[in-house]
Amino acid sequence: MDIRASTNPMTVRARSCLDRLNARHPWSHNDHFHGWILRNLPEQRRRALDVGCGRGALIAALADRFAHVEGTDHDQTMRDVATQRTAELANVTVTAHQLDELAGPYDLITMVAVLHHLDLDRTLAQIRRLLAPGGRFLVVGLAPPVSTADQVWDLTSAVANPLIGIVKHPRPAATRLAPQFPVMDPTIPFDELCARFAAELPGSRLRRRLCFRYTAVWTNAQVI
Repeated sequence: MDIRASTNPMTVRARSCLDRLNARHPWSHNDHFHGWILRNLPEQRRRALDVGCGRGALIAALADRFAHVEGTDHDQTMRDVATQRTAELANVTVTAHQLDELAGPYDLITMVAVLHHLDLDRTLAQIRRLLAPGGRFLVVGLAPPVSTADQVWDLTSAVANPLIGIVKHPRPAATRLAPQFPVMDPTIPFDELCARFAAELPGSRLRRRLCFRYTAVWTNAQVI
């Protein structure tokens, strides 16, 4: 049973209560994982690519860790915000390039809440092409709750979400950040993601996380 779609009166009331708490203490689930990315950078740090860079928070954080950082995003509004945010960072560029338009190699490729917007197999093949030997692919992604394990993961995240929000922002928020990111519901379950990552990028490690996210890590072990 999908708890999010349940019409049980108690479940509906609980969801309503959580929604009110979340609205009073909003926080960015995606930005929350930037620390995880920064703790898992590769040793070689020449070029980094953030696919779907949004408002540019991650590329700004990577700028003092890599010789050059590129952010790509298909959304013009997001590109404009990211460009303005990184205007004083000479080693950062923001473009609308698609993966198949890029040449690489990159020592780091990141995707935060982006992979479910893309064709999975085609994207993973492009990652294999673009990532330098010893380079690292770091993903923060979303997956729909399908299995029992997924449901437990989803429920735990739902309960933890407002608690994290209260810790991060104890004072109720008056307004929410804008502009908002383009959104799309994920369609590929976690177990299927694991199988398809393993097929395309052997040695990948995927892990369920709180905040309705999973993380994936692949290091290109190819030797020149």
